[in-house]
Amino acid sequence: MNIFTRIGAVFAYSSMSIIGGASILGGIPVWKAAFLAGIAACAQVVEKLARAYADDGKISKEELNAAFNLSSDEE
Repeated sequence: MNIFTRIGAVFAYSSMSIIGGASILGGIPVWKAAFLAGIAACAQVVEKLARAYADDGKISKEELNAAFNLSSDEE
């Protein structure tokens, strides 16, 4: 359940960060921009988790925390 809660938090803070910018741009509904930003951020996390699982069939705590660190550089 902790992973799903953290993914929900990623969605929330990623979608909130776009609301101000979406209101400046014309023609993009704020809800749509926020939804797309949240989905894109969650997809990045799920991809990192899938890659970690594919390596050895398990996800360590370090790999889990690294997947949620969106500001880290990709290898």
